[in-house]
Amino acid sequence: MNLFNAIFRNEPSSAAIRFDGRTITYDELRAETLTMAQVISSLGAAPGDRVALLLHDSPEFVEAFIATCSLGAIAVPINMALRAEEQCSILHNSGAALAFLEAETCRALLTHAPEKLQSLKKAVVVERSRGKACHESFGPVSLLSLEILREEPGAAAPEFPDPGPDDPAFILYTSGSTGEPKGAVHSQSHIFYTNETYCREVLRVTSKDRLFSSSRLPFAYGLGNSFSFPLLNGATAILCREKPSPDIIARIFTEHRPTIFFAVPVIYNLLLEHHRAERKLDCSSLRLCISAGEALPAHLGEEWEREFGVKLLDGIGSTEMLHMFMSNHEGKLRYGSSGHLLAGYEARLVDEHGEPVAGNSEGNLWIKGESAALNYWEKPEATAQTFVNGWVRTGDLYRCDSDGYWFHMGRSDDCFKSSGRWVSPVEVEGALSRHAGVAGAAVVEDFDSHQLPCPCAFIVKQDVEFDSSQLEHELRKLAAESLARFKQPRRYVFVTALPYTATGKIQRFKLRQDLRSA
Repeated sequence: MNLFNAIFRNEPSSAAIRFDGRTITYDELRAETLTMAQVISSLGAAPGDRVALLLHDSPEFVEAFIATCSLGAIAVPINMALRAEEQCSILHNSGAALAFLEAETCRALLTHAPEKLQSLKKAVVVERSRGKACHESFGPVSLLSLEILREEPGAAAPEFPDPGPDDPAFILYTSGSTGEPKGAVHSQSHIFYTNETYCREVLRVTSKDRLFSSSRLPFAYGLGNSFSFPLLNGATAILCREKPSPDIIARIFTEHRPTIFFAVPVIYNLLLEHHRAERKLDCSSLRLCISAGEALPAHLGEEWEREFGVKLLDGIGSTEMLHMFMSNHEGKLRYGSSGHLLAGYEARLVDEHGEPVAGNSEGNLWIKGESAALNYWEKPEATAQTFVNGWVRTGDLYRCDSDGYWFHMGRSDDCFKSSGRWVSPVEVEGALSRHAGVAGAAVVEDFDSHQLPCPCAFIVKQDVEFDSSQLEHELRKLAAESLARFKQPRRYVFVTALPYTATGKIQRFKLRQDLRSA
């Protein structure tokens, strides 16, 4: 079955999307998606062609994604928050000849790196402010108004063939927590698989639910949260094109009353700070909150549930696996863990030689499941390194306890040895973050005066006026009480902010680079 038929089996009069003051029913979304499919077909997109989407979370994004995949072409969502250089690199790698662009970014993007945009021939411009729409050219690229294209006489109704299980449908680019993004190629069947696993087992979405995600649609996490799970289950997706700041999220909670909220740990921390500052957050409509992207510190989950009475379920997924493969459940919740392995997935822990580790020991996590990406687009060497005989090397270090709870110990390439023993940055950061004066912490490998490896902690203070020397003294005492000696940071560096990817993951490689350059 293709996406179009799967989504539009739902009750036609039910609300599919709430966006910018509009409520769009499934019947209205269906009609608009058919028009979008006619537009894409009229522009010559054939099966296998890549169609780039540089759009805000919006009905246009949803319509273009459904239409592109259902026609047999390949959708390439691109994060609007990336720098123009990074967006051009993704356009270049994907080889997209057709793109949908927000009017506000169109010219800036097309003038940034024309040498990387040789494949791009046509750009459909989405204009959200009132003004006269027109077609024009910008160098070798034809700029076409979506408004005008929609009004042109429609061709015959498009045909949506049933795809094969290995037919590419969309490419999601990794967030770049360790360097250059890679395009994970997925089929439509992967979307249905994540709906049958994580959504059915953990979320249990019904047609009465309203889902809101602070993570955007171009990410695997956001695509499931705001697209797959609501629209495949007759629920309502709440979309927001503004950057999801605490003020914006608070307004959406009040106006749209979501029942399930998705975010990354840094957002939950910001919302708690917003709430404490006497700008009360109304969470009364929520029945469930979900965290992913980075391991959720135990104290943060506990504080959220204590403050709002809503469970905060942490889990882990990846771009390569499309969504979650481990998660806490409402009835099985242990803060500080990634929960249990979901039905439909297999996991194993191996050492650096690929051999199984002993019980309750840390190891490199490999995952197997039917939502695994087909490959990385145009990157055969990276594909061979990550996808091994049906298994996906996640790059995460994990351990599993006797109760079946899985604990994230950090990225494999973030872990390092101190005094001959492995240090997990996540474990050390969790201990330091329990101090009330710490707003953020990141631990990386440093070297002492003898050039021996040791932990270094980058700290963001909760109160910028608080004395750094006093806070360092208190953190050293806290670390001595809660961590083995080899795990205790030898050095503390106070910074105003930590580098994050757009998905909320700390870019520790940038902190290591800062240490080396210093």
